[in-house]
Amino acid sequence: MLYRNFATQEELDEQYNLYATVPDVGVYADFYLRESERLRSERVHEANVPFGPTLDEYVDIYPVPESEEPSPVLIYIHGGYWRARTSGEFGFVARGPASKGVATISVNYSLCPKVKLAEIVRQARAAVAWTHKNASSFGGDPENIHVAGHSAGGHLAATLLSTEWEKEYGLPKDIIKSAACISGLFDLSPFPYTFMQPQLQFTWEEVRLYSPLFHVPERGEYDPPLLLAYGGEEPDELARQSRDYLEAWKENGLAGDLLVLEGKNHYDVIDGFLDAESELCSAILALSR
Repeated sequence: MLYRNFATQEELDEQYNLYATVPDVGVYADFYLRESERLRSERVHEANVPFGPTLDEYVDIYPVPESEEPSPVLIYIHGGYWRARTSGEFGFVARGPASKGVATISVNYSLCPKVKLAEIVRQARAAVAWTHKNASSFGGDPENIHVAGHSAGGHLAATLLSTEWEKEYGLPKDIIKSAACISGLFDLSPFPYTFMQPQLQFTWEEVRLYSPLFHVPERGEYDPPLLLAYGGEEPDELARQSRDYLEAWKENGLAGDLLVLEGKNHYDVIDGFLDAESELCSAILALSR
């Protein structure tokens, strides 16, 4: 067996080739971009703000200018299997949070195979550190930072929870007050056997170091509430990854919940960010109160 009960690459690709799970993935890409452009035409924002030394390291800021008090900040990390997409395509995720007084930071990062996974994880962590330092400049509260991510972004959000913020960054160990990982990928072990490996070029050391399933924090070390969500129409492996991570999370005495969004596939599972009253967005916002 290559991984669990999968004997061939074809069997794994059937589960992890998410483009093949919908008739036309381009419909969703167009939707993301259209809704993001519409939001930017309506709201104050600041695009392409550098947070690191490389050109790929920037954030798009969607503040809440009408807020009288410092606003909670939601850091959103986009998906694309670590090899595609940009932050600008996901500005739409700010709509629901903004309507409830939550500022959103959409993170851009370098992609495989231009960089290795270790560098992408470093950039995600650096974006959090930058946000903590600069939140007050856009009306955000540096002591009320939350993270969310979808797909590969869900993986990156989870790696933030195993970061030694005090030791590595000199920041509060509870810098992240909650996390929402949507359709996340928590065990990277299958990916070296899939069609994506020529682009991802994951090493086994990276699989070991950056699989959140293998690095669940201990209770009392760092235990923000965690929401795991996935669509009811997603492949079985995506659902299992979330269930296994939640089980490991709870085994360590940590607080976590699971949300299954019935009727949603891997791509429309995040459209709930457009409406603060949606099942997804309301669950995420509940963590920031």
